[in-house]
Amino acid sequence: MKIPKKFLLHLFLLPVAFLLFPSQVEALPGQSTEEVGSWIKNHPTLKPNSRERFYIQKSDTAAQRFTFQASVLPPGAVGFTKDRSNIRTERLAMYDAINGMSFERLQESLRIIYGLDVYQDFANAQLIYDYPNQSAINSARLARTPIREALRGQLRVGDRYAYWMEIAKGKNGKAYTGQMTVLLKSDLNKLEAELRNR
Repeated sequence: MKIPKKFLLHLFLLPVAFLLFPSQVEALPGQSTEEVGSWIKNHPTLKPNSRERFYIQKSDTAAQRFTFQASVLPPGAVGFTKDRSNIRTERLAMYDAINGMSFERLQESLRIIYGLDVYQDFANAQLIYDYPNQSAINSARLARTPIREALRGQLRVGDRYAYWMEIAKGKNGKAYTGQMTVLLKSDLNKLEAELRNR
């Protein structure tokens, strides 16, 4: 997605900020809600308003939207968790009806938000699951469930984190929505089972 004009400048300046301030703390899954909340508040791209803490929304027009969410819950089906003091999942989602969406744009957004260390962990991550395969597409067509046919995704595991990317293609073959989720490796098996069985 083309990030809204209001914070495009921040996107271009962010890589410079990582070079100038290499000790900048990254808030990632596994860290406390306090650490993540502080990181989000001071992030030069996310820049939440006074009412936003763990869920940030940006939009330039109705045709372009960006959201970032940090959660104490694992990704996928909602379940109960005893530990609500640590973040387990961080998700960025984009909608762009003008320029469309792709895996490459999601990857670039990951680099912009988290910097090179996390981006390299993602780039070197092992592909665990890539969907849909042709059998799933055929099954979705027979069952007349177009959303199952439209979803394209990948699940990867790196040295530090696991990553889930997903885009949804319309009937014209073009994707307008997508999401990238950074999650704890300990939550990978749960998410993989859910994606394979949905």
